[in-house]
Amino acid sequence: MRAQFACADSWRALLVAFVLLPGLAVPRTAQTQSAESPVSPSVRALGDGPEATPGATQRKSPASRRTPKRTPVRTARAATLGSAFSSPRSAEALNQTLGSILHSSTRSGQWGVLVMSVTRGDTLYAEQPDRLLKPASTMKLMTTAVALEKFGPDHTFETRALTDNNGGKVIGNLYLQGGGDPTLSLRFWQGESPMDVLAKQIAAAGVERIGGDVIADESAFDSERIPVGWKSSYLMSAYAAPVSALSLNENVVWVVTRPGDNNNALVELDPPSTAIPLTSTVKVVGGSGGRILARYNGAGIQVSGTIGAQSGPRRYGLVVHEPPVFAAGALLASLEQVGVKVDGTVRAGVAPANAVAIAELHSLPLANIVSYMNRESINHFAELLFRDAAHESGKQGTARNGLETLREFLVAKTGARRDDIRVADGSGLSEADSLTARTMVQLLSYAHHAPWGSTFHASLPVAGESELLRRRMRATPAQGNLHAKTGTTNSVISLAGYVTALNGEVLAFAFIYNGADRWSAKSAMDRMGPTLANFHRD
Repeated sequence: MRAQFACADSWRALLVAFVLLPGLAVPRTAQTQSAESPVSPSVRALGDGPEATPGATQRKSPASRRTPKRTPVRTARAATLGSAFSSPRSAEALNQTLGSILHSSTRSGQWGVLVMSVTRGDTLYAEQPDRLLKPASTMKLMTTAVALEKFGPDHTFETRALTDNNGGKVIGNLYLQGGGDPTLSLRFWQGESPMDVLAKQIAAAGVERIGGDVIADESAFDSERIPVGWKSSYLMSAYAAPVSALSLNENVVWVVTRPGDNNNALVELDPPSTAIPLTSTVKVVGGSGGRILARYNGAGIQVSGTIGAQSGPRRYGLVVHEPPVFAAGALLASLEQVGVKVDGTVRAGVAPANAVAIAELHSLPLANIVSYMNRESINHFAELLFRDAAHESGKQGTARNGLETLREFLVAKTGARRDDIRVADGSGLSEADSLTARTMVQLLSYAHHAPWGSTFHASLPVAGESELLRRRMRATPAQGNLHAKTGTTNSVISLAGYVTALNGEVLAFAFIYNGADRWSAKSAMDRMGPTLANFHRD
């Protein structure tokens, strides 16, 4: 019954297609907060921050487990950088240099900074390390660590189909039970919907008819869709899609429009779902242009506009309001496609304790999940993993229980103080989140030595080379060396991770800035990173 995920090598092409397809409503990049991204009438992209660029590079091994790749400092370009970074040759010189960069960088706002040698265990620089500040998406490092600690890198999450009356060819109700899988998504299933795969398993098990309903079971988590502190302006954006233990396609549905005959267009949902009625008034016109608008009305999705007779498919994305019922409706549509008759309808509910599993899907391994999450900064993944960790601890998957699980882990394993982390979500999107730079560095120090440390390291973007750090710190000693998670909102810029100094020491750092002068703060971070990489002491 088990269907194991095959990681699609084509995911990058799919993300590029999101940008290139005519009429697509999703912008090229995505921001943790909306002000720096153009507002779409439907949905924005899934990641975080204006620096979020789709794509991937070869995974880097942890800084401590390899000889760092270094760009020679004495290059023509590096010479033009002037004071962009320094070469301190003692701990005292490093402290003075970082202090000078920090204190001359921003006109206002608050900093929390800590730099520690993971190799030697001493603190090299501190600036208000115990100040509670909003972390933005560096919060995902916390979620990554607690998930890896609870599950291990090879863990997979299950989505199961169960029945309360396993009668062979004809069964009673069919329950679609969510297990908090973040990757139950079209882009990871090589061109088919995961509900198609599950429906084929059910048919292969000999089921020809479902006499009852298809019931969506999200009981592993609570029904809080939107975490505390998410701004209302976020909520039509894919980076702030609703949260559920049963989440299909990252809780985004695509409205796909193609030119048809008789001046009418062909309009369908991808993935298909019987839970969302679709009506269309789209007309076919001459040429290859057109304009499509899709929006919710009281009964479902209404699609209007025009599409050229020579146009390719046009895709319009919408955030799903009720994820579990949407997923169950997608399963019902897939069952009909494989010839399994369903007498009932789709509704929400909970599988009885004696229900029997007849089919199941498994996610990508957790190591792959956190790599996608941190390199693309996917809020949806972080919210599910945050609640998954709580559920694994024997609690219901709620944001509050996620916080308690995280606190228990940090206090027991890293030496952090309980009240130094106060968060309402797992992604860092909430305005209610706060933590300290010291807590972040304590986490980084523990993660470096943990059994899953290599997975943690490998999940991080690399300065000058990959994802959210691809355009930062190029042609400096940090390129190919510094591994870190970014964080960006309209009031936060942050960076936390690792860098290997010239003498081979592994340094853990957390730079957190809250205020209006974010771009000056970002520039300061991009000077401090190479300075750490160019540090040497006997």
